[in-house]
Amino acid sequence: MGKIGIIIQREYFSRVKKKSFIIMTLLGPVLMAAIMIVPLWIAMQDKTVQRIQVIDDSGLFQNLLQSDEYNQFDFTPINIFTAKENFYSTDYNVILYIPPSIIKGNYNVQLFYKKQPGVSTEMFVRSQLEERITDMKLFANKIDVELIKKTKTKINLSTNKIEEDGKSTQTSTTVNMFIGFVGAILIYIFIFLYGVQVMRGVIEEKTNRIVEVIISSVRPFQLMMGKIVGIALVGLTQFLLWTILTFTIYTITYTVFLGKVDNKIEQIEKIKQSQLEKGPFNAPEEIKKMDSSEVIQIMRGLKQIDFVALFLCFVFYFIAGYLLYGALFAAIGSAVDNEADTQQFMLPVTVPLILSFIVAQSIMQNPEGALSFWFSVIPFTSPVVMMVRLPLGVPIWQLATSMLLLAAGFIATTWLAGKIYRTGILMYGKKITYSEILKWLRFNS
Repeated sequence: MGKIGIIIQREYFSRVKKKSFIIMTLLGPVLMAAIMIVPLWIAMQDKTVQRIQVIDDSGLFQNLLQSDEYNQFDFTPINIFTAKENFYSTDYNVILYIPPSIIKGNYNVQLFYKKQPGVSTEMFVRSQLEERITDMKLFANKIDVELIKKTKTKINLSTNKIEEDGKSTQTSTTVNMFIGFVGAILIYIFIFLYGVQVMRGVIEEKTNRIVEVIISSVRPFQLMMGKIVGIALVGLTQFLLWTILTFTIYTITYTVFLGKVDNKIEQIEKIKQSQLEKGPFNAPEEIKKMDSSEVIQIMRGLKQIDFVALFLCFVFYFIAGYLLYGALFAAIGSAVDNEADTQQFMLPVTVPLILSFIVAQSIMQNPEGALSFWFSVIPFTSPVVMMVRLPLGVPIWQLATSMLLLAAGFIATTWLAGKIYRTGILMYGKKITYSEILKWLRFNS
């Protein structure tokens, strides 16, 4: 085994045997599976029904407020003082008080509750009151209320991607963006987590003067590469274990809790297909509601994502991005004597990663724009930005260009970092400046 191989082996096994590594390897999949499953599970849960006692002192809304499955209105012929006094002896969750002054245009109503009813209930009550008042104003001006209602239209917008061969695939921009951001956040965390480990390892060896003994047996560049690659393998091992465990947990949970959603989707598709064969789609109202539900749309969006291709790209951008930044972190560690002195050199390294998340906001508005393209091919930002773009669809030539430039960026960064490392690793007791580092680069050329 070569000298670099021995260093890689030491760095790898010294870290995977730590309790912190084992604990995080076991907890990580639980957290990642929860990120994917909990939103779906919450969306499927039945909401608490709010029983609303209505005290209408204006007399305008008697039995006009329409209940739904989660908010039930009940008009009672008592005054607000009696209602508040007896509130806790009733099974009402909320009291809605409509004052008589609403007739004169004072649209201030009050909600009294035992437990906070939530924003959805407040919005529902407000919309019901506003709609009824609007109807009254239209009627007072002799405008046909029913005609106005018939003109209101609700559109169920579905997005579909058409390939060059004419094949159409239904997509979900929201789901794609969510998956992209999760991948980008993981890349960001992994780069910092393992990059900082490289930097701290170099500082520790330099401070303890262990590096002087090691350098007598291996060349500085071999030591740097062994440390970077060894920690990269630690990160890759943890990520692969996370992937396997997360997939296992997700599959079991999906089968137990979310399998019935698949049955609903199949039922909807069969009904839609049969209706299309007969003519225009006129499915029952229940099926229309199911077809447009949030859970169904999320599941459809997830089914259209090529997770295998996304996983392979993630592995590449994680490894290449880490190697690029890991070399920079190693160079920083070699140039300082303690971790406190790293702050002045960390800013230029961290700015591109932070900037990547700022650019991600622009990608949401224009995924195919020039800003999205350039930041997804520039090596210092491509690991994060390209992960956001990938679920939305990226042309093969852009993906290939991004990967080639990232690989070239890693080689160039490693070469420059090696020049800094060779001098800085044996430099003690001196505050290093940027001008000093430039001298090292010229001296080693």
